[in-house]
Amino acid sequence: MADDRMAVLDTVRKAIAEGDQDFLREGVRVLAQAVMEAEVTELTGLPHGERDPERRITRRNGYRDRRWDTRVGTVELAIPRVRDGSYFPSLLEPRRRAERALLAVVQEAYVSGVSTRRVDDLVRTLGIEGISKSEVSRICAALDAEVEAFRARPLSDTGYPYLWLDATYLKVREGGRVVSMAALVAVGVALTGERRVLGIELSPGNDEGSAWPAFIRRLVERGLHGVRLVISDDHAGLVRAVREQLLGSSWQRCRVHFTRNAQDLVPRSARSMVASAIRLVFEQPDGPAARRQLDSVIDTVAPRFPAVAELLADAEPDLLSHYAFPEPHRRQIRSTNPQERLNKEIKRRTGVVGIFPNRQSVIRLVGMILAEQDDEWQDGRRYFRPETMALIDATSEQEVGPALLMAS
Repeated sequence: MADDRMAVLDTVRKAIAEGDQDFLREGVRVLAQAVMEAEVTELTGLPHGERDPERRITRRNGYRDRRWDTRVGTVELAIPRVRDGSYFPSLLEPRRRAERALLAVVQEAYVSGVSTRRVDDLVRTLGIEGISKSEVSRICAALDAEVEAFRARPLSDTGYPYLWLDATYLKVREGGRVVSMAALVAVGVALTGERRVLGIELSPGNDEGSAWPAFIRRLVERGLHGVRLVISDDHAGLVRAVREQLLGSSWQRCRVHFTRNAQDLVPRSARSMVASAIRLVFEQPDGPAARRQLDSVIDTVAPRFPAVAELLADAEPDLLSHYAFPEPHRRQIRSTNPQERLNKEIKRRTGVVGIFPNRQSVIRLVGMILAEQDDEWQDGRRYFRPETMALIDATSEQEVGPALLMAS
């Protein structure tokens, strides 16, 4: 036994002395897996493979792959998942990537001499007053490669029945001017019920309409398929791109944006009444009842507000598309609210920068924020239960009517 231990010790010493990266990397991987298994055992109450209902707190739910960059190279980890609640390994650092990206953007702005007083104060607080241009370039290059890998990753592993598309606007310095640019973001729900960030692209604010077709086309080229419903606002370029690039999918017009559009057509004193009438439509239990309620609302508002009645009549197929899908999903898929919450997080964390020094710095920081959010969604609870995802086709056959078919 002593001889065996000495042999192992000699092997380890030799590997360290010779810099055997493969040996060390495998050792790091084995140790990391052991740590994660121990943590999940504590979380579930039972070691892997054991059955004891009285001791079990929650169940394991397979694994997900994740790359971990270490000093001995990139290690491929299989992170355990749990069915109820969430698990994130203690040896990894959540939110670290986006913080590095933010630091890099702030550094780049400072070195370029375009930072505002607020950013300059932040730079000094972070203690990077004397950083060099070469150091900024090195940091940014490493982050850019990581973001590009995230943006270019294949999407062909599973279908995405639900797809949210939206844009948020940021200020960028370009050509000596400060201009508004649109960050186009795509979020989908996979057949497994997980919500995933699928893509990010930057477009000049006045060119957003023409940017959507190319953005969706790139998603399809990366393997996006199985889209049954697209949820977005009524941006003309976006809707046209959905109809041209995602044939066979329906479009759900965001009810929140639609309500605002309707309120803009009436005096301020009538806005609350219009919003309440539209809300009643979405509170109906099924598609036929919703269409009857919508007809009633149109008849009610037509005498006083014919423009609102016309808007409701024209929007009926797209406004009620979500009724062709499982009832447990309808509240989430009838608006872009889930996407709006993600946009608020982007705004909150990009607000530190204020004005970005160039386009690439936007992609760098927003890409890192989205990659980080994608990891957290995978580590957390599924957005929809897998058993309800299996109901999509069955519900569509039962609920969809002639009016709803027009939405596709």
